[in-house]
Amino acid sequence: MTTRIWTAALAVIGDEILSGRTQDKNIAQIATWLNVQGIRLAEVRVVADKTEAIVEAVNTLRARNDYLFTTGGIGPTHDDITVNAIAEALGVPVVFHPQALAMLDAYYASRGGLNEPRKRMARVPEGADLIENRMSGAPGIHVGNIFIMAGVPHITAGMLDALTGTLEGGLPVLSRTIGCWVAESEVADLLRSAEKNHDGVSIGSYPFFREGRVGANFVVRATDAALADTCITDLTAALEEVGRPVVAGGI
Repeated sequence: MTTRIWTAALAVIGDEILSGRTQDKNIAQIATWLNVQGIRLAEVRVVADKTEAIVEAVNTLRARNDYLFTTGGIGPTHDDITVNAIAEALGVPVVFHPQALAMLDAYYASRGGLNEPRKRMARVPEGADLIENRMSGAPGIHVGNIFIMAGVPHITAGMLDALTGTLEGGLPVLSRTIGCWVAESEVADLLRSAEKNHDGVSIGSYPFFREGRVGANFVVRATDAALADTCITDLTAALEEVGRPVVAGGI
């Protein structure tokens, strides 16, 4: 029986990412969080602050994955166009969410009040629900299979925390790592055979150069812990059989 694999895509939205002014930190934290939910991050796209680019990315990514996450472009300024673009992609109008307005009104009551720019953060595609944000008042947005989140990493983390346990997924992917002082090209066939002989396992090879020597770490991934352990045991024996001692946990 084939195990259902749930997938997600991530659209990182923002000219500041593409220009290099800001380094994205959300990909790793979202990928890690998704795996715990039993969902695999299948693809990531970095998208400019252009409506047509966001619309195309959203419609492509949401169609071929179970979930789509976006980060960035939901703040109070004129160039925060993510909500408008996603509404356009879905063919629905943008409306003010009454609960979001109430949240923002309460948050800014002691911070100068809810002015027009701040009210922009209560705008959502029609029919959307909110994702709680305990950090800065402005909520994230959930519409269909799309989760629209802030670009600031610690705010994103809070939104992910609010979503924990609410998305349907499968089994999380587990990993086991070993390291070896060997050029990966020398053991490519061995790795291929190990993966082929253990159905449901994938093996990643990550070469490095240290202390004047070439080596590689091999990461075995599977949803079944026993299968991953068996593959690691067999791979270790195969490497040692060709005279390549293995370091458990990697080098």
